[in-house]
Amino acid sequence: MIRFRLFGSRANTDTVISALHGIDEVEHVEEVDDMMPQMREDSSSSELGSDSEGKLYSVEVDCPTDEVAEIVRECAQGVSCQLRASIEFVSEF
Repeated sequence: MIRFRLFGSRANTDTVISALHGIDEVEHVEEVDDMMPQMREDSSSSELGSDSEGKLYSVEVDCPTDEVAEIVRECAQGVSCQLRASIEFVSEF
C-alpha cells in the first residue's frame, strides 16, 4: 500500500489520481478522508483563513508488487511536480 499526502488544488489531486489509474496492475486508488482536521503550523490560530487555495488530500494506492509500487511513486512524484503541487509519501495517515 502506497500512501501520500498531496497539497494542492482539487484539480491537482484528480489529475494525479487519474494518472495512477492508468498504470497497469494498480489494484485500487482512493482518496481517503483525514480523521483529524489539519492545523496550519504557521498560524497561532487554526481558525485563520488560508494564505493560498491549496488543501491537503490523502490518497492510498493498492499495489500488488514492489515494482508496481515504485512506478506509482515515480508517477505521483512526476505529475505532482509538473502541477507544482507538493507531495509527501507516508507509512500511515
